[in-house]
Amino acid sequence: MIAAARGPGVLVVDDEPPVRRLLKASLYPEGYRVLEAGTLSAALERIRTCEPALVVLSLDLQDLHGPDAVRAIRRLSAIPVIVLSTLDDEDTKVAALDSGADDYVTRPFGTREMQARIRNALRRRHLEQGEPPLVVSGDLAIDLIRRRILVRDREIRLSRKEFALLSLLAVHAGKVLTHPEILKAVWGAEATNRIAYLRVVIRALRRKIEADPAHPAHILTVPGVGYRLRVVPDAGRRPGGVPRPAGAARSGAPG
Repeated sequence: MIAAARGPGVLVVDDEPPVRRLLKASLYPEGYRVLEAGTLSAALERIRTCEPALVVLSLDLQDLHGPDAVRAIRRLSAIPVIVLSTLDDEDTKVAALDSGADDYVTRPFGTREMQARIRNALRRRHLEQGEPPLVVSGDLAIDLIRRRILVRDREIRLSRKEFALLSLLAVHAGKVLTHPEILKAVWGAEATNRIAYLRVVIRALRRKIEADPAHPAHILTVPGVGYRLRVVPDAGRRPGGVPRPAGAARSGAPG
């Protein structure tokens, strides 16, 4: 299991600590970085500073509740919002969805159902942004939703920078990314000339995912330019014999 601190950030906004604890306990083992807020004002500040990937929002907050809370988040960000409410009537659901919510869950809820709804919301967002939720290249599988890496049927642990770099290459699989492009995306605009940083992480990644790091089959070097993730035929399956999910990236001819 990849450490949760390196997973997508899920902001849980609820004024009841037991609900926040329940969601944290169920999401943390799944690889999510769980953030908490007890009020909408605290949630908006978390969104500004921590940039979570998704928000689970209670409609019953003290400082602002109902569809107005969803609209307040929508004015700040387009990230997925899953509404959590004790109300199960159609009018409340329609109002929440019309205000900008991506999904609606009624309390009490099952933790597995919530996990599935979060995965689906993140998957839809990746597809809307033109990013495949799962990239398979031969014996390498990169799950951008669960932030899991499988190599030859075995899960691999990556550091934050290693995963950021590999996922960047995966989103642009088959395309050459230049040194400055990678450095800016992973380290920030001030690091575009620090190629040594990039080479260190590339070496670490190759040791973890390549059968022979001295002769890499996945992360290929384009001398003097940058790197690309090689696209290799996978016969419609990912490592471990798990069928390819709908919407997963299909491999083409090697570049």
